[in-house]
Amino acid sequence: MTRPDPAAPVPEPSTAQVSSPASNQFPSPATAPVPGRDYWQDRANEAARSVTTLFGRRLLFLPATHVGAVLWPSPSWYRDLKGALLGPWHYWWQAHYVDCLVDAGRRELGNGGTPAARFNGPDNPSAGRLASRLVSGIRLRNGFTFVNNYYDDMAWLALAAHRLDRLAEEAGKPGRRRNAGLRKSLTLQFDAASTSDMGGGVFWSRKRDFKNTPATAPVALYYARTGQPGKGQALLDWLDATLFDPAQGLYLDGARLNSAGELVVERAVYTYNQGPVLGALLELGGDANLARTAEVVDAVDRILTTPARTGGASDGGRVLRCEGTGDGGLFTGILCRYLALVAKDPRLPPKTRATAARLVTDTAESFWAGKRGLAAGEGSTKQRGRSIFSMHATQPAEATYPPGAVVELSTQLQAWMTLEAAAAVHSGTGADRAGS
Repeated sequence: MTRPDPAAPVPEPSTAQVSSPASNQFPSPATAPVPGRDYWQDRANEAARSVTTLFGRRLLFLPATHVGAVLWPSPSWYRDLKGALLGPWHYWWQAHYVDCLVDAGRRELGNGGTPAARFNGPDNPSAGRLASRLVSGIRLRNGFTFVNNYYDDMAWLALAAHRLDRLAEEAGKPGRRRNAGLRKSLTLQFDAASTSDMGGGVFWSRKRDFKNTPATAPVALYYARTGQPGKGQALLDWLDATLFDPAQGLYLDGARLNSAGELVVERAVYTYNQGPVLGALLELGGDANLARTAEVVDAVDRILTTPARTGGASDGGRVLRCEGTGDGGLFTGILCRYLALVAKDPRLPPKTRATAARLVTDTAESFWAGKRGLAAGEGSTKQRGRSIFSMHATQPAEATYPPGAVVELSTQLQAWMTLEAAAAVHSGTGADRAGS
């Protein structure tokens, strides 16, 4: 599994690195329609249809399963039995795929939960049913277990499965016993990884030599959402004491012990690390946590944004920075998911909520403006009319993924997540604290 190097964040490309010919310029924001509920739902549905159509498939043609291919178009070697079982496997990408489907399912439910409300049409599975098939596919592809070598991976799946069961409950359908077993199994993993070593926190991997924000924050959020607020707050307290940088107002990546037994902090700052911290702060609540939420949102706006571009030139606005391909291709989408919760939380100051809403909306607008349709000869007949989204909000897909390029699932999930976050901000669904 490819993991980000904690010491080397991927920079946003400059215009010198990725150029945009005149034909690929973003449309002027002045010509865009005024955003509204249906406007953002339609955009989120297009992203959902595109990702599921281009990347979604059964696992080994097994019924009642679903997984996301890592690449589109898939290399020929990836399509046979050996490739399907031994090819690249990114467990946590699939976990976020589940989360995106739950987002779509919550919108379906908000629209009445009828077959006509389905993102991909009344003759296709609902988003919740497809998400359940994906959870089954993850277990089978992962060797008939949900246990993984990385605690952050498992935390993302546990959060997604919990949201999936909440969706089923709200839809008046019974939750899956499989999902309860998933959470029970993974909770034991989190309990074992949450130790007093280094003063607290959660280990990143089963090597147990590094504790970091990517594992500690989603586990804290999971504990908070599953009736263990004391454990969640203890993890947040460790993050605040060990990895919060007051000079920046952001959370650093992680910490390890050196050969002398001294705590060494990895000072890289990633967009996605701030997201689940925001989620845990909101879920646990209280004056101190809400004040810290406002501080982090302000810092994200100041430090983790980059000038928006139309036609390659800054238009004076700012969008969230993106961090490339691979695992980094998910980072900005994850932050947007939790900024949407901030934007909808009435306990926060209006300025904080407005900042979060603006960051989500403007980043989503940029992803949408930069998408491209499939070119002649790309994809199958069934895939015609679907969209490819850029890996960077400030660059069009024609430049980052020109026709013929291989597209990574992570970057498409990122755009989908961002559009779902914008739909939640503008529609009022999908952004309640316990349900998202």
